[in-house]
Amino acid sequence: MTTTTGLRSRKDLACTSAATAFQKAFGADLRRRVVDEGEPFAIAQADTPHEIFHVMDIPLVTNQWWSAYISAKQLSTRYFEAMTAKGYPSNSCRYCSLGLACTLADDPASAPWGGLPKPSVLLARLTCDCIQNVFAQWADALGTDFFAMEAPAWTHKDPAWFDKSRGQWEQVFQEDRIALLVEEMRALIDLLERKTGRRFDEEKLAHLMERINEQEGYIDEAARLIGSARPCPVAITDQMPNTMIPQWHRGSDWAVAHAKRFRDEVAERVAKGEAVAQNEKLRLMWIGAGLWHDPGFYQALEARLGAVFVWSMYMPFAGPQYIREIKGRPMEALASRICSMNEVLHLPPWMNGWMVSEAERCGIDAAVMLVPPGSRLSQSGTNLTRLALEEAGVPVLAFDADMVDAAHWDREAMVGVVERFLIDAGRA
Repeated sequence: MTTTTGLRSRKDLACTSAATAFQKAFGADLRRRVVDEGEPFAIAQADTPHEIFHVMDIPLVTNQWWSAYISAKQLSTRYFEAMTAKGYPSNSCRYCSLGLACTLADDPASAPWGGLPKPSVLLARLTCDCIQNVFAQWADALGTDFFAMEAPAWTHKDPAWFDKSRGQWEQVFQEDRIALLVEEMRALIDLLERKTGRRFDEEKLAHLMERINEQEGYIDEAARLIGSARPCPVAITDQMPNTMIPQWHRGSDWAVAHAKRFRDEVAERVAKGEAVAQNEKLRLMWIGAGLWHDPGFYQALEARLGAVFVWSMYMPFAGPQYIREIKGRPMEALASRICSMNEVLHLPPWMNGWMVSEAERCGIDAAVMLVPPGSRLSQSGTNLTRLALEEAGVPVLAFDADMVDAAHWDREAMVGVVERFLIDAGRA
């Protein structure tokens, strides 16, 4: 078994340190509120309506953030081994089940925060077969409720959804799907009000949605600046934290201000001609979730080949998927954002239509695609996306690895695989 990782990733932006410092302080405050003071809180998948919890001032732990946090502390292998020892399959979806594995390992000495206490609710959309089993069993282990949201079929298949999502969201994402999610959100609000004693205010939601539009606008501007600049001014190791940390707090005063600071720092680097690698020769696209246990991998070939990872899904996703014209219907506008989030990232024709467009916008020379062996949703549309990119003239390397499980990861070997791919594809 090989578990070699590499050096820590390099960060070039001052605002990256500010974002990570904020998140560290937030984590400490969240632990105080949840663990020490026993406030009600929730555990939720990333593709659920976090805005409801923010409006109600209910602390929220995002499952994917928690998994990335555990993985970054190099604890995932230990917890998955404990999960397997309890009879769970060794090929389970790692990203979604690492939190459950941490709970089942029941090792407060190693677990972040000593492990999560009992939440008021666990929330997930049923986007693949494993979600219901993972969250239902996690809720049983923690002794709480699991609130499941449907992920109904989407018959309106528009590959150019990203050009219409801000103003035409009723047509693009289908009124019936939006209406179903609004009904489910209102049922969730009823449950939260009963269990926490806190009240939901739709006017606060409308204000929050407008603030989110402002925040995502700054991130969208930064994405467009990076895509058009030659050479690339900001690595994805800076793009990811400056996008995703504000996303976990979207619409807050801090998140809006930080997104603007990030946009401004990106613009300054573009104006000065600053670059990730002055010898840039190859612009690469990373398809899939972040490699949270070894982010330094992205920078391994910058000096040797001038190969720079310019693109990952997180930052350019902000504009088309989050910004909405509210139209006096904040619940429906929010539902249109949530009911499509995983689908447009993972399923054809939405995934491949968007990523081919993004590859053209950013001048991508080649793509590297993460295919986690146990993650069905992350595998669903990737092959068709690979074919679509190749038809558009972008060679694609797809390799098996997991975003949070480092048990079989060999950093040096995988860098070699990418290097040989670029050479064989005539890109180096």
